[in-house]
Amino acid sequence: MRMTTPFRTLAALALTLGTLHAHAQAGRYYDPSNAASTTGLTNGYEQFRTIGCPGRELFGTPCTVADEDGDGVPDLQDKCPAIAARTPDGCPDAAPVPAAPATPVPAPAAVVPVEPVAPVAPPVPAAPVVVPDTLVLTGVTFDNDQATLRPDAVAILDRAALTLQQWGNVKVEVAGHTDSWSDDAHNLNLSQRRAETVRAYLIGRGVAADRLSARGYGESRPIADNATEIGRAQNRRVELVPLR
Repeated sequence: MRMTTPFRTLAALALTLGTLHAHAQAGRYYDPSNAASTTGLTNGYEQFRTIGCPGRELFGTPCTVADEDGDGVPDLQDKCPAIAARTPDGCPDAAPVPAAPATPVPAPAAVVPVEPVAPVAPPVPAAPVVVPDTLVLTGVTFDNDQATLRPDAVAILDRAALTLQQWGNVKVEVAGHTDSWSDDAHNLNLSQRRAETVRAYLIGRGVAADRLSARGYGESRPIADNATEIGRAQNRRVELVPLR
């Protein structure tokens, strides 16, 4: 017997329903998720082409769209399903990062005027030391007819020692002189001993010994008249004579 067209359609529909029912009983359902849908699920007309939600028949009640946090973004699309946020991905907007406080610009340092420095004058060279031909140690006296220095001669000889150090390495003769009283031999010996006494004192004050020599001239080189007391006092003397 030949089946008409309406009967063929009903037969095909019955066969399809039986097949779908068998699939439902076996636990194999169509996955209703649809990333292109506004809800993330298959709804509307597409639902009539499937068996609907898992575990439901073809014409059963559509699946309820899960939205745990109630922010209007389905859980299937909500990247933060436990936090309500009406944003496209369901997550709250990131809090703006506060701008770092601006580094204060230090105020320019005050400019302190610099006083002009006066040019330093070059040092004035020391005047050259003038070494005289003869330095008479006026005031250096001895006990009568002796080679012993009197106390008032000490300060004069101290100054003479400083003068000799200023002269550098000039060698000096310590020359002793007497007046014309007594005989020549006695006066010569006395003048020699007095010259040696002065030389020893100067060496003790730091003058190099090899720079000093001592010589007595007795009464042979007077500088004043031996006939008067004043003249004789001037002739009794000690001199420092640089040796050229």
